[in-house]
Amino acid sequence: MRKSILITLTCAVLFSLTSCNNTKKAEVKESKYKALVDQYAFFDLKTDVSKLTEKEKQMIPILIKAAQHMENIFWKQAYGDKAALMKQLPDEYAKAYASINYGPWDRLNGNKPFVSTFGAKPLGAGFYPKDMTKKEFDALKDDSKNSWYSVIRRDEKGNLKVVPYHVEYEKDVKEAAKLLKEAAELAEDAGLKKYLSLRAEALLTDEYLDSDLAWMDMKTNTIDFVVGPIETYEDALNGYKAANSAQILVKDKEWSKRLSKYGALLPRLQKAIPVPAKYKAEKANSNADMNAYDVIYYGGDCNAGSKNIAINLPNDPRVHKAKGSRKLQLKNAMQAKFEQIVVPIAKEVMTPSQVKFINFDAFFENTMFHEVAHGLGINYTLKDKKMVRNVLADAYTSIEEGKADILGLYIITKLHEWKVITGEDLMANYVTFMAGTFRSVRFGIASAHGKANMIRFNYFSKKGAFTIDENGKYVVNFENMKKATEELVRDLIIIQGNGDYAAAKEMIKTMGVIPTKLQQDLDKINSLGIPKDIRYKQGLKVLGL
Repeated sequence: MRKSILITLTCAVLFSLTSCNNTKKAEVKESKYKALVDQYAFFDLKTDVSKLTEKEKQMIPILIKAAQHMENIFWKQAYGDKAALMKQLPDEYAKAYASINYGPWDRLNGNKPFVSTFGAKPLGAGFYPKDMTKKEFDALKDDSKNSWYSVIRRDEKGNLKVVPYHVEYEKDVKEAAKLLKEAAELAEDAGLKKYLSLRAEALLTDEYLDSDLAWMDMKTNTIDFVVGPIETYEDALNGYKAANSAQILVKDKEWSKRLSKYGALLPRLQKAIPVPAKYKAEKANSNADMNAYDVIYYGGDCNAGSKNIAINLPNDPRVHKAKGSRKLQLKNAMQAKFEQIVVPIAKEVMTPSQVKFINFDAFFENTMFHEVAHGLGINYTLKDKKMVRNVLADAYTSIEEGKADILGLYIITKLHEWKVITGEDLMANYVTFMAGTFRSVRFGIASAHGKANMIRFNYFSKKGAFTIDENGKYVVNFENMKKATEELVRDLIIIQGNGDYAAAKEMIKTMGVIPTKLQQDLDKINSLGIPKDIRYKQGLKVLGL
């Protein structure tokens, strides 16, 4: 089992082991890093394993081993030498927090170093030479330098060169591919068997299109495995490089059936986006696959700092055009965050008369339609048909996450208007959405999600979408929020369609900030000991396998 926060640490860091001597207990108890670790509440990643076949149960340990290789690669991408880092840290709490953050930088505090002996985190993480300048990168004459699946290194003369992932991470990649092929032999579902086999080849070649298409074709599988280099958030320099990640999922077929009706509505929703026609001319594929899952293992990028509770993939626009995308809702992880974080926060910051609107179904819908919204809007600029992701570069993820948040709320509003969602109060979605903002912004504004949250919060404040009552509590102004939602959807998608990098950076600079009143509220929430996020106890023992 890999060394991380998920294994037992010594001397009472996480489980207060009684076998440690009193001196070490006292030393650890007094650690200034304990409060940082305590920001994350524990949650057991479980599912009903009785619904798995014997061969599916046999696949789980193989997939866990493959996930651990993604873990190894991500440590190199996020920091470098994990073992060397751990030797430099002062105590077990510091080591635990470094394991949570995959480095000495606090992902909940703007990536600032939490150990004073370390400097600022390089914007390019481990994807680029630490001494490389943006100017130097721009001057590199190699079309593959922007590839999602390559790192930039220096040759023997000190010049920049491009190295593919399958070369840079050869040992882990080969071992992971071998394990995926082994799992494929056990797969009883034809779609899963094909995907695992193609994904193994993709890891060895950095050619992911065929495996992404095969992943989209899976319909009847119970087990799913999201694995490989996927999201580009870790690359804060250019927003190009995909970080390695792994999540093992088990489908909740009852909840998935409830979601199946929404996929066919995507073309209609695309046409309903409140922007001029040219900004929504791209076709939305109606094949979007929406399902709910229990997640039973996290490894690598998805396990760093704040944990994801939904997945919208693949990221390749070619796949979107051919087959759409899949929206995976991680129901058990979502429930944990809702109960342990959202509800306690809502009781503290929302006006009492609106707290009654906070419910899990609304939280689930807000999260799900955020992922749906990623597949709508515009992928290519109007002027020169370049990928929006590349043109907006380091500003892309903040703008795209902001678009997904706000367009998701707009979609829910339209579905209520169209009577697709009935028997529920739309106000629940709006109030839960507002309360969820307080949860998300506690991750800090260094991340794309953090900047997106603040852009929306400040926009809503300006438009009167909420007010503050006499007790300092937040009150959702339904009609104003509804109008502000439409206007922000328009602004963000137009920035994307125009490929307006300057406008995107200006919006992030001026609106991606935490105002004084909000910071005071966040400080109060923190003082109450409400967790900021969750960390997992996971593996075969937790699953009972």
